Amino acid sequence: MSTPDIRVEKGHAEPEEVAAITAVLLARAAAQPAETPAHRGPKAGWRRLEREGGFRAPHSWH
Repeated sequence: MSTPDIRVEKGHAEPEEVAAITAVLLARAAAQPAETPAHRGPKAGWRRLEREGGFRAPHSWH
């Protein structure tokens, strides 16, 4: 056994605790979809205000 895959940075974890967190991580990794969808659907019809310019001229409202 070379280097461990999981390391406790602070405190002391019992072997049962390390086994439990390993099981949770493996279950979450197995639950992830294998393929990511290429297209997410239609674009939102609204814009985030913080990404807009601060001023719009009155003639640009329509």
